[in-house]
Amino acid sequence: MRKTSRIPNFRNLGIHLRVLLLHLCLLAFLTVYDGQSGWNVSLWLNDLAQIGSQWAPPLLIVMGALTLAYPYLSRWPYRWALAGIFLLAISLTAFSALAYHRWITPLATSQVWQLMLLCVADVLVCLYYLDLLQRAYSPAIAEARLQALQARIRPHFLFNSLNAALSLIRSQPQRAENALEDMAELFRVLMADNRDLVPLSQEIALCQQYLNIEKLRLDERLQYDWQLYDVPTEMMIPPLILQPLLENAVYHGIEPQSQGGLINIEIRPSGKSLLLRISNPLSPRSDKSGGNKMALKNIRERLRLHYDLEAQLRQYEADQRYIVEILIPTRPMSEVVHG
Repeated sequence: MRKTSRIPNFRNLGIHLRVLLLHLCLLAFLTVYDGQSGWNVSLWLNDLAQIGSQWAPPLLIVMGALTLAYPYLSRWPYRWALAGIFLLAISLTAFSALAYHRWITPLATSQVWQLMLLCVADVLVCLYYLDLLQRAYSPAIAEARLQALQARIRPHFLFNSLNAALSLIRSQPQRAENALEDMAELFRVLMADNRDLVPLSQEIALCQQYLNIEKLRLDERLQYDWQLYDVPTEMMIPPLILQPLLENAVYHGIEPQSQGGLINIEIRPSGKSLLLRISNPLSPRSDKSGGNKMALKNIRERLRLHYDLEAQLRQYEADQRYIVEILIPTRPMSEVVHG
């Protein structure tokens, strides 16, 4: 589920944003430290902009180089990889200072030494912080959180599925029996150890079986349309990502409507990501909104544990429909997990 190297994943968007934020905080501290008498906000912002214009190019060059070098650094022993990061950062910073000195503005020797010392401090602070972050998101802690989150999802599916089957026992016993057989197969999958990822095809099959069970209960009131465009069914995704969204669509969008409605499920590639979109009719009442938010919060947190900032979840309303979209990166999991 997660990478084994202790080196920060420099191909992860979250790592880049955290490094930029730490870098900005360090620059802000330096401008305050170097402030003269009569310091005010205007002078501080001017100093910050001036120092930032000198520091931004070397930082971007170093981050770009680390992104390219990460696949090789991650294979090295930890100490060798740290030495490689320091050597790469210092070399590129020195090259940037030389280029700045030659082609933009001459730098004094003291300024060059200050730049190099700040580079070392920047690397130390960032690596220390990212190492603490990785310890906070260690595999044991992350897996425990994932298990707890999935434990919250399963009971809702169980109760709703049982209600669907029970509603048919007297009127249509054969269909109820078939529904219970489908449920047995579903729970064989649901009760498995789902800490790791599952193939997209398995998640789609689970959702289709769930919709078939709900179809027994709601009959013609429930309509659904699958739109699969060049879907890489072998792609691995977090388990129980789509099913809770479909459960929300049925519970909040179809059941309150006397005439029922249509659920659209769209899965297709979108650039370097996979787009999963589910839409359902807007509910005429909002007394069930709490459960909807709980499921979305659960999924958002699990996406964060698996992908950090590389995955996105958003919900919005358009054309009298409620729409939920999930974007999952299609790159290997080793390239998108936490630092």
